[in-house]
Amino acid sequence: MYRLGRYLSRVTDMTTLVGGLAIALMMVHISLDVLLRYLFSTPIPGTITYVSNYYMIIAAFLPLAYAEKLGAHISVEVVTERLPQRIQFHLAHWLILLSAIILGFMAVKTGLEAVTRYEMGAALVEGGTSIIIWPGYFVLPIGLGLMVLMLVYKFVVYLTGGESGLVSSGQQQGTGEVPRPNATRATGESA
Repeated sequence: MYRLGRYLSRVTDMTTLVGGLAIALMMVHISLDVLLRYLFSTPIPGTITYVSNYYMIIAAFLPLAYAEKLGAHISVEVVTERLPQRIQFHLAHWLILLSAIILGFMAVKTGLEAVTRYEMGAALVEGGTSIIIWPGYFVLPIGLGLMVLMLVYKFVVYLTGGESGLVSSGQQQGTGEVPRPNATRATGESA
């Protein structure tokens, strides 16, 4: 189980690097477009299409699993923070399973839509240039599917009580998981 977590951790690290690269390329692309537009009156054709159908989608959806690995997604704990630690712990993990199911349906639906767009040969015309956009549709099911894998892995680790393997040695322990009940706190007290 631990090895699978290490492998999943490396995959999410790589997809996050791809997301970061998309942001860097987007900045370069937009900057070049602005420079060419105002200095030489020749903008790069299709900049808006590339930004909205490739760069932004890659930057938003590929790093989803990485954010889950670090426990960096936004959560609102108005009701659950008042519950006992033991119940918080179990509830948090059963909600992971519910999230995996919902995101699984979303991954399948977006995957089917991506295949439809591929079969159609979806493209947009901007400034007289036809730009294919169907590859961008495959980013959503990939990002959502990786998120589902991360959630299912976390849930299986919870059920088995095994060691996760998601946090690499160079990272802070920031899994976002509720501490196990009866764990020793930093002050030496029992939970």
